[in-house]
Amino acid sequence: MEFISNELALLHGLAKSDTASIEKIYKDNYSMIQSLVLNNNGSADDAADIFQETMIVLYDKSRSSDFELNCKLKTYIYSISRRLWLKKLQQNQRTTNIYDNSEDIVAVEDELDIHEKKNNEFVIMEEALAKVGEPCKTLLEEFYIHKKQMQEIAEIFGYTNADNAKTQKYKCLVRLKKLFFQQYKNI
Repeated sequence: MEFISNELALLHGLAKSDTASIEKIYKDNYSMIQSLVLNNNGSADDAADIFQETMIVLYDKSRSSDFELNCKLKTYIYSISRRLWLKKLQQNQRTTNIYDNSEDIVAVEDELDIHEKKNNEFVIMEEALAKVGEPCKTLLEEFYIHKKQMQEIAEIFGYTNADNAKTQKYKCLVRLKKLFFQQYKNI
């Protein structure tokens, strides 16, 4: 019940152009919309535009006396943004996946749940990576994020050869997985 009243308070704040409410809505939802757009042929600028349009729609709805929120605010925002993005893709003729058959469409709540689960896993992975310590953290980042070869990593970290660097990377990865799954089982 508290969850619903918090969301209604945010909507009332938005209707009154309360800066704190607007910032909270933005902070809680922008990354989700950015991921939606970036994962579907869009750019960061497209994501910003779609989120801005979504906020305008949400603002107009929040000021309407007959508006009633029947789902989570996050779900509603995602639904508006998804609809706006699909419309923009149709206008730009950049998509071939516009569905005519409603049986093929995944429910927004299902997509949102999947997105939230993945987002939680990324947060847990970030925390595990922070806890794995040095030099493991940097070694794993160099290999997986910066895509450096094992020979380069051996030179950076002073290992005698690429095989030693590979062995160290494996040990670091085992430690990271252990930290990740310790935290993962607690959610």
